[in-house]
Amino acid sequence: MTSNSSDMIITDYWDAQLARGADCRALTSYQGGEDNPVSFTYGELDAVVTRMGAGLAALGVEKGSVVSCQLPNGWQMTALFLACARIGAVFNPLMPIFRERELRFMLGHARSHLLVVPQHFRGFDYASMAESLRADLPDLRQVLVIGGDGDNSFERQLLERAWENDGDTRALFAERRAQADDVVQLLFTSGTTGEPKGVLHTSKTLLSNVIPYAERLGLGHQDIVFMASPMAHQTGFLYGMLMPIYLGAAAVLQDVWDARTAIRIATAERPTFTMASTPFLADLIELAPLHGDALSSLRIFVSAGAPIPESLVEKAGKSINAKIISAWGMTETGASTMTRPQDDPERSIYSDGLALPLMEVQVVDDAGIEVRAGSEGHLQVRGASLFVGYLKRPDLYSVDAQGWFATGDLARMDAQGYIRITGRTKDVVIRGGENIPVVEVENLLYKHPAISAVALVGCPDERLGERVCAYVTLHDGFTELRLEDAVAFLLEHNLSRNYLPEYLEVLPALPRTPSGKIQKFKLHERAASIRIDPAKRR
Repeated sequence: MTSNSSDMIITDYWDAQLARGADCRALTSYQGGEDNPVSFTYGELDAVVTRMGAGLAALGVEKGSVVSCQLPNGWQMTALFLACARIGAVFNPLMPIFRERELRFMLGHARSHLLVVPQHFRGFDYASMAESLRADLPDLRQVLVIGGDGDNSFERQLLERAWENDGDTRALFAERRAQADDVVQLLFTSGTTGEPKGVLHTSKTLLSNVIPYAERLGLGHQDIVFMASPMAHQTGFLYGMLMPIYLGAAAVLQDVWDARTAIRIATAERPTFTMASTPFLADLIELAPLHGDALSSLRIFVSAGAPIPESLVEKAGKSINAKIISAWGMTETGASTMTRPQDDPERSIYSDGLALPLMEVQVVDDAGIEVRAGSEGHLQVRGASLFVGYLKRPDLYSVDAQGWFATGDLARMDAQGYIRITGRTKDVVIRGGENIPVVEVENLLYKHPAISAVALVGCPDERLGERVCAYVTLHDGFTELRLEDAVAFLLEHNLSRNYLPEYLEVLPALPRTPSGKIQKFKLHERAASIRIDPAKRR
């Protein structure tokens, strides 16, 4: 099945939960530290959303207008999204790490009508940056500042005035109601390739991902969803914002990732589910043994963005009770493949899961012909949660006549339909005409006791075309790692000599996207100037 006939939109699920239990907890927001969280029931948050929706309409936000926000995880982002959904506006969350150059392009490309930012976050003045951009953005009519004290104050403009008393909000929301196939979300790709693209999603495409995802994991209204992954990224947006609303469950939000703070929040809130990249999992596993049963309530930890190292799953089994689930997805599709809670732990180590209901995946060769099980090829995906296009870039919408989307990933699929991402098409290292199994080598290096993170890329070579370069970060307590030590370790694990790295550099940190994915394009740029000593070449 590759389509979803439901015409329900996210506010329908919100209304259903209000009817079932308006006094049930909707979310708890930990911002600026863990000591003073803010909590809302569904009824309390709905009153805020109604006021904000009427206020946004009064400020001139029209149906189809783009409302951007650059916010950390918090109740304001959830309320703003729901308010936009009420009046048919397109919600455009932007990562807090973006600065003038990225914002100027994204806000201009989106023709954003309104931008919401914090006054300050993590020591940075967002209000000043936003105001400085307005001269270059004629479509940006207004900036609202959370915590601001002037006429642009978010609180003064949207919360302190009883906008709901100025008109019939029920009629307003009915008139502005979006259809299931209308665009409701604009999200820019996070930049593993260096080129941000505006991904367009509808209520139907988003919910066609959230619903099968929740069903595969057996999640329900009784679950407590903990989200520290940024909600301005698709992981946090789908599974920290939309999914709790669909389930009628409670969400617990953390604005700045810190493992010690996360454990204190978990002790207080007893979450049952979370999703994050492998660095989040590694941080929690390292601290968990020091904090008793703080994480004992956590049943499911979904990890995506990079293969889960075997050593991490082994440590998780000893320190936390949660089932570790591996998944693969994109901004364009949400999580498309995922292991199942009943699968053996090895599935999460050696695969990225099975296709979710309503989605299909296939692996094809350069000619587009499906390859046999176990063979590497280009990963394609199609189905109900596939995005509907890139904003103003139809030329980049690589969907064929049969509906297959070219993901840009390389993968293998076994006879049972489980896939394993083996690399990116642009990340392939070809040494002397032979494709290096990048992910296999990286996974072996992850087992080295000194290595906490690793990424392999190619560096140019006149004779072989490319040679293998390894960039690593080290665990605390280790100060250096020599290439010859890494090579000896790989040979001990029976890796072919043709696959061995010929350059290794220890970095304080690998460049990553906000969601934790390693930005290999930056490492490619770094490796472009490397010239390996001929005497050290194999």
